[in-house]
Amino acid sequence: MKLLIVTSVVAFQKDVLKLFKKANIEAFSSSEIDGYKNGNSLVATQSWFPGEKGGNESVMLFSFTDEEKISDLFKYLKEYNQKLETNNPVRAVVLPVEQSL
Repeated sequence: MKLLIVTSVVAFQKDVLKLFKKANIEAFSSSEIDGYKNGNSLVATQSWFPGEKGGNESVMLFSFTDEEKISDLFKYLKEYNQKLETNNPVRAVVLPVEQSL
């Protein structure tokens, strides 16, 4: 079992969820996050306009799942990213799970 973490801008969320389903990853959690590419933009946003949202509206999905399903998802995500016309590709990482309850 591995821990899969995927991040993307909200605009791609429906597509990413379809890829999760295609890879048979049906159990996962999600969280809305703000994505930043430049650390200075966070500081500037907090200093000048604290009421305004400064980052890109993003989503983080995570799942404890099998390595085979993760391999399939990575293949689908690579294909998806190759077709994007943006500098905000879907990102994914896998972490080993040493113990779980």
